[in-house]
Amino acid sequence: MSESAGEVRDLVLTSDFFLPAPFCLLTLLLPPLSLGAPISTAESITQAYNLALNMQLQTSALLQTYVKHQGSPFSDPGFSIPELSLITLPSTDMPFEIWHGLEDGEHLSLTQQAFWSFSQHLLLAVRDQNDINPLNDNSIVLDQLEEARLKAKGLAIKLARIMNTLGLPIPPANPLGTVPFGDSAFHKKCRGCVIIRDYSFWTDRAVTFLGELKAKYSE
Repeated sequence: MSESAGEVRDLVLTSDFFLPAPFCLLTLLLPPLSLGAPISTAESITQAYNLALNMQLQTSALLQTYVKHQGSPFSDPGFSIPELSLITLPSTDMPFEIWHGLEDGEHLSLTQQAFWSFSQHLLLAVRDQNDINPLNDNSIVLDQLEEARLKAKGLAIKLARIMNTLGLPIPPANPLGTVPFGDSAFHKKCRGCVIIRDYSFWTDRAVTFLGELKAKYSE
């Protein structure tokens, strides 16, 4: 096995805390690396694009469901997400002109790192919800957060495979460290809002970039 292929394998096998999830979703997002004929770069990009598009369609519903189940003031009419940020989240500050001017390899690397990070931050949001509501009477929120987490991880893995195919270095799958933000229920609810908000931003960015990359490799 080549070094880069081993990195993809390690990315897939990196352990974290899993909640129960439909087997079919796990099968869709995390197919075995060693079975079947290798797929083309164009097909890999198409698969990643289709997953990102599916994620984009679900982000609005995820945020609406989340705030609805957090109680006042989050569920109050006219509520807007606080202008807060988490230093551990992927940056959303890069101007469009700079982002648009990056090479494909840089886009892939930044996007792959972003969704690996979001898979861990969404797990943190799941844990926060369990801490806030140990009776789990907001299971719809937990289910949607867990589905988003699995898809974020699945997209990170698909992007790593594309990078491997193109001979690009794959960023290390670093674990999430401490996320300073406060330990109160209110702080944890705010943290979830910020995570979902920035996840939506990066999902939109991934759809646009992968759509452009898909068109390029379909020529």
